[in-house]
Order: sequence, then structure tokens, then C-alpha cells
Amino acid sequence: MQVTETSVPTGTLIADYAARDGHYTDCFEVALDTPVDLARYISAFYTQPLFRAERWVLRLLARAPSTDAEVAALADGTAQSFAVWEVAGRTQTEILLQAKDGRTLSWLQAEADSLRFGSVVVPVQTRGGALTLGPVFQSLVGAHKVYSRALLAGAARRVT
Repeated sequence: MQVTETSVPTGTLIADYAARDGHYTDCFEVALDTPVDLARYISAFYTQPLFRAERWVLRLLARAPSTDAEVAALADGTAQSFAVWEVAGRTQTEILLQAKDGRTLSWLQAEADSLRFGSVVVPVQTRGGALTLGPVFQSLVGAHKVYSRALLAGAARRVT
């Protein structure tokens, strides 16, 4: 399963962030042989073994527990929050989740022929007025991309 990094598609829920100064955005994509709806993608993404490990870390470090039932409610559109995220936007094919601190967003899109996963990091303003993502994120961007690819591949394997 080949995951490719691609530009943020125009007209999507994260496209506006990609156009903003200082914001980090990315988009990863995997091709599909059969269509997958958004609810199934959300469920596969957030219940896969790799993301279960992230949920465990969030439960311990952020005191933000989550359950598979909460994932199911997010997938079917009856929940507006999950662990440390709140729904910032949703369409038939996309969901955008914003961390409660407002600094990061996660985006999923299920198209007829592909699944996409993207992230947004919102900059902060320095005392001098410049926008920065901060040294921690800058040092972890490579690891973030590897992790994003692994998450998308894991979800795609679960739905195909």
C-alpha cells in the first residue's frame, strides 16, 4: 500500500489553513480499489492498533480517555468531541478535528478512489510579532510525517 504526500486539495476543510501565513499543513493520500465512506474510515483510523497506542498516551498524559463507542459516535456524526479533539467541520466526505488547545487540527477525507489524512499546526506569535511553529514541532516534523504515513496505511489496510 503506497502512501504519498500530496498538496492540500482546494475546496477542502483544511485548504484555508494551507493558505495562511505561518501555518503548517500536510496531506497524505492512499489510492483505493473500492469506495469507503467517511464513517468507516473514521472508525478504522481511530481504532487501529497504532492509534490505540496514541489513545493510551492521551489517556495517561492528557487525561483524555476515549473508547471505541466514542469513536463509533464520532463516525456516525452523533458526537462532537473525541479525546482531546472537537469537531471543527464536517461534510459528507471530510471531518476536521481541532485539539482543545487550538494549536493542532487533524483532517480525514474519504473520496471514491482515495483516503486522505492531513494535519494543521497553528503558529504562535513571538514577542517580536513573527509567527513560529516552535522548536519542538520543527524538530519533530520528520517523525510526524513518518507517523502520519503509518496511520493512513494502517487505516487503509483495515477498510480494504
